Amino acid sequence: MAVTDEKRQASVEGTPASSPSGDAAVPYAVEEAYSAPLHRKLKSRHLQMIAIGGIIGPGLFVGSGNALHLAGPGGIIISFSLVGIIVFFVMQSLGELATLIPVTGSFTEYAARFVDDSLSFALGWAYWYLWVTVLANEYNAISLRGRYRSPQNRLHLLAQALVIPFSPRGYPLYELLIIVNIAGAFADSINGVANTFVIAGTLYAGTEMVGITSGESSNPRRAVPRAIRQVFWRILIFYVGMMFFIGILIPWNDKRLLAKASKTAQSPLTIALSDAGINAGASLINAVIVIAVISAGNSSLYVSSRTILFMARNGKAPKIFGRVTRTGVPWVALLLSNLVACISFLSVSDAAGTVYNALITLSGVATFIVWGTIELTHIRFRNGLAAQNEPLSTLPFKAMWYPYGTYAALGANIFLIFFQGYTAFLNPFSATDLVINYILLPVFLILLVGYKFWKRTKWVKLEEMDLWTGRRVEGIGAVDEETVQKKGGIVKRAKNVIVG
Repeated sequence: MAVTDEKRQASVEGTPASSPSGDAAVPYAVEEAYSAPLHRKLKSRHLQMIAIGGIIGPGLFVGSGNALHLAGPGGIIISFSLVGIIVFFVMQSLGELATLIPVTGSFTEYAARFVDDSLSFALGWAYWYLWVTVLANEYNAISLRGRYRSPQNRLHLLAQALVIPFSPRGYPLYELLIIVNIAGAFADSINGVANTFVIAGTLYAGTEMVGITSGESSNPRRAVPRAIRQVFWRILIFYVGMMFFIGILIPWNDKRLLAKASKTAQSPLTIALSDAGINAGASLINAVIVIAVISAGNSSLYVSSRTILFMARNGKAPKIFGRVTRTGVPWVALLLSNLVACISFLSVSDAAGTVYNALITLSGVATFIVWGTIELTHIRFRNGLAAQNEPLSTLPFKAMWYPYGTYAALGANIFLIFFQGYTAFLNPFSATDLVINYILLPVFLILLVGYKFWKRTKWVKLEEMDLWTGRRVEGIGAVDEETVQKKGGIVKRAKNVIVG
């Protein structure tokens, strides 16, 4: 049965259609800590900085060297460009959903409302695991830098990453490029390209953060579409652009690049500047990498804590992780996420390169699972709109090239989940690589099927989808920020894309 008008009105105003009864007189310390909402103070630039801060981190500066070593300059251009196209359509789908229904649970909540609650359970834990793994990657990248290998320096970074996220507006941006020299073409033909898809997936992971932050946006109908467009183009330019330049700067077989057997590794940018005799610049890059760990770590903690918070408040994680401070900070979830990420501290041994490769593969596969689920959720959402006779004119942001782009991105993500690890079957067969490349698939299915049988969840019928809870009423006289910016001419519009 379709949603009633009364339910629609209550949902649009921000009150859930069915919420647990609570006693308003209960002291904050007892109940409100588990139910107090997060503050809606983030503006468009904050959404962009959080997303970009999570993507442009040490993974870009150090992990790009691993990609170059595996695939060569031609291979990394192919893999990063193809994954960039997938990101474009994923962001279009998420933009349509997050602009209309800006909730903290984002696509984890959409999966429960539009597909099945068991999918939401599996997706939520997969996404939390993704960002805890990315955070561990960031810490581990520092262990690969010889001068930063001491436990004292790494604990100092951990302390900073624990403190800074408690100020939601304090996420910095670091964007960097350089030039000149010529290297080879492909390191290992199609095999090298296949191996770098997971690296591209991991390094692009974070563009979907805009969906998570939309629940804390002060004006999601304007902030989310703008953030989605600008974040995508910035990341595509920086990543594909950087892959191009490091490909012509450094040979893919340079022994200083990160590889599986590496005990330490240098950033491709550091190598290029050192080879050019610009030692001061090389030292600067080393400093930037350390600062980038703090920035990217903050974003990782932000999104992982919000994900586990939503899970806890919906009975999919222990209740304690749903606690927040009086200022709306999920401090218990923050501590949990950072504690689990500390597994990277075990990599002080000579196996740091192996640990890094394993972590980046696991997070890359998790990224493709999450992106594929977002596309599936978007398809179900559109089908629900049609079944309930809701016109597309109600959508403040429409996904470009739907349904072709959405279905293509869904198929591409499914393909990459299996294609990325086929090299484990080649001669010589590697049981270790096989497990690392595919272990998340059975784990995800066990979470999904186990929760479905445990909770006896039902596949959501199109006619019964809740398409209204979480929508916000926009002021009639609100000024269109984007329209105002576009009137500033070409120079100002270019500045808005690059700087924000």
